[in-house]
This record gives sequence, C-alpha cells and structure tokens, in this order.
Amino acid sequence: MTCTETEILLHALLDGELDAGHAREVEVHVAHCPHCGAQMRAYRELQQAMPAAQLRFTAPASLRRRIEKTFPAAPQRASSRRSVLKGFVMGTALSTAMAASLVVAVFRTDQDQRVLGDIVSAHVRSLQANHLTDVQTSDQHMVKPWFNGKLDIAPPVVDLTAKGFMLLGGRLDYIDGQAVASIVYRRRKHVINLFVTQGAASESHAAQLQTMQGYNVRRWAAQGLEFFAISDINGEELQEFVEKFDAALHPPKGA
Repeated sequence: MTCTETEILLHALLDGELDAGHAREVEVHVAHCPHCGAQMRAYRELQQAMPAAQLRFTAPASLRRRIEKTFPAAPQRASSRRSVLKGFVMGTALSTAMAASLVVAVFRTDQDQRVLGDIVSAHVRSLQANHLTDVQTSDQHMVKPWFNGKLDIAPPVVDLTAKGFMLLGGRLDYIDGQAVASIVYRRRKHVINLFVTQGAASESHAAQLQTMQGYNVRRWAAQGLEFFAISDINGEELQEFVEKFDAALHPPKGA
C-alpha cells in the first residue's frame, strides 16, 4: 500500500469504518512509514483534543447592552390584533420555508460529498493487487452479461479500444452502501473506473468535473442511470472518454 492510498484511509481507520483486511494493511504501512506514522499520530492527538476543548462560549450581558444602545428604539405604533397575527403567520411560514430549503440544500451537498468520497475510496481500492476486475476481458459481450442477476440495472458496456481507451473488464463494487457496476478501462498506464448506478428516471445532465484527493471525476446522468468516471488522467482526457462513451451508446441514425 502506498502513502497516497494510506492517507486517504487514515480517517476511516480512526473512525472504525474499515473492514479488518484494509485496516490491517493501513496499520502495517503506518508502522513502517515515518511520514504516515507521524500523520496518524497527529490525527489521533486532534481526535483526543477536540472533546476536551471548550468550543462553546456565551456572550457577556455587557455586549447585549452595548448593542441595544447602538440602535435607537423603534417607535411604538398602534396595530390591530388581526394585523399582528397575520404578520406572525406570514413570518412563521416564510421562516419555515427558508429553513426547509436550507436543510434540503445541506443534506444534498453532504450526500454528494459522501458519494464522491466513496467513489475515490473504491477507485483506490481497485488499484491494489487483484482488486481491479472480477471479470477480466476486453470483450464487451462477455462483460455486460456478467452483471446479470447481480444488480437491479443493466449497465451499458462498450469497447473503446479503437478510440484509445482499452476495455479491461468489470467488477462489482459498493457506493453509498449500494452495489454498483464498475466498468474498467485503461488510458496508456492510467486506469479509468466507470461506476454505473441507478438514477432518477427523469434526471439527465451533462458531465460535470469534480476533483478530490488528486483524482478527476466526471459525473453525468442519462436514461435513468448515473455515471461516475474517475481517473488520475487530466480533466480534458477524461471528458474525451465521456464523449466517446456517450457517442458509442448513441450512434447517429443510419450508422
């Protein structure tokens, strides 16, 4: 296991999220690598220090008095009970709507980051010895049926060897607790994992580039499926892969 792979998994080890096999590999590497060992000790010290730190403070009463003196008191105006109640109801409804929108936005962002983190972790795991493919073949007609009965979806598989992206095979992986298909390609010496998951039937959007821990990820949705292409090749080449994959799936009429 390399330092790059270990650094990605250090936090998962501290939080007890790794299985026994990967936990053992990380612990062995940390025990023999001064750099990763120092990083692990620093993370442990931070983890132990945070619960003891006083991270909550109460503002003194004098601060409230100074703020109240800064702003003049609002003039008293007579108003009916009905107008007061109406304003209260409208304000409550507006606050509720804003709070709900904020919660949805925060939840979606957190979920996206969690999925992206799982994508990177799965990609790194696949680069370890004997983890890259479950079915090793460049024949797309053998890779596609291999997934039958293993998933609720039928992932599309295309051979892009003639386009500069060699098909290596496929494997079963797990993203966000769900079994997904991974179709594996190679660009020169670089591995590309294409993860295919169930998406919303009505959702479709162009590929978006995201970067995490030195890896580029192109994410897009089409035909009720969601795709994640990840590799350490540059963003332009990864976009080229996405375009050629999509073109192979949707050849022009008459071709």
